[in-house]
Amino acid sequence: MKRKAPLTPVSFDTSAKRPPTTERPVRSRARSLAMDAHIEPHQHPWSQFTYCASGLMQVTVTQGERQTTFIVPPSRAVWIPPHVQHNVVVLETAELRTVDIAPSVLPANWTECRVLVVSRLLRELVHALEGSEPGPRDTALMALTADEVTRSDTQALGVPMPHPEHGDKRLRALCEAVLRDPAEKGQLREWVADVGASERTMARLFRDELGTSYQQWRTQAVLAHALPQLARGVPIAQVAAAAGYASDSAFSAMFKHSMGKAPSHFQAKTLSK
Repeated sequence: MKRKAPLTPVSFDTSAKRPPTTERPVRSRARSLAMDAHIEPHQHPWSQFTYCASGLMQVTVTQGERQTTFIVPPSRAVWIPPHVQHNVVVLETAELRTVDIAPSVLPANWTECRVLVVSRLLRELVHALEGSEPGPRDTALMALTADEVTRSDTQALGVPMPHPEHGDKRLRALCEAVLRDPAEKGQLREWVADVGASERTMARLFRDELGTSYQQWRTQAVLAHALPQLARGVPIAQVAAAAGYASDSAFSAMFKHSMGKAPSHFQAKTLSK
């Protein structure tokens, strides 16, 4: 997940026409961003639904004592509640779609970030909203978009990380090592010696700080490691080996179980479909 090229800072859109209002509670805008573009950490008082019509992005959010990084292909989106700090890094040149939604529109219990599966209908609604003008059609589009967002399937597609300041440093060191090279070691017991803690202690830290088991967390880390490679056209067998899988069939089975589609669906030639 580390980038070799330097990131290019991109300003956060502070246009006066951006925030959702009582009259227009759902607003959509498109933005083309080059690879390695970086939108600095920010937050806003409305919720946000973000995805790429094409390309690939990395969204990192901070909620409480936990950071979570999402690798988001075009068929998925990140929903971010109000007042949650987040930043975006473009992994592959992207057509970014940002839908800003007034807090009153979506369910009050949507307090945690989530990854949503973007249906074809939702993609078309977001696109239609981009150039929509106030009026009955715009009102109908906003209502349909909000309804389709609430009906979207969710997916566990995020890599939680300990807070950089308050989290356990041993846990963060282990997580960063796995993200750099998930193929180096497979089991938790193989990693613990490097961070100076017992397997039992590290297993407890995964549960207490990240709310998951090591194996569940590692699956998310492998997906985060694999998606950018697939987007760049790396052969599936090579991606599987880099993730620590002895065969591409075993990797493909895990990937399809987690993502709902085969790895080939997320390769460069299909990322914009």
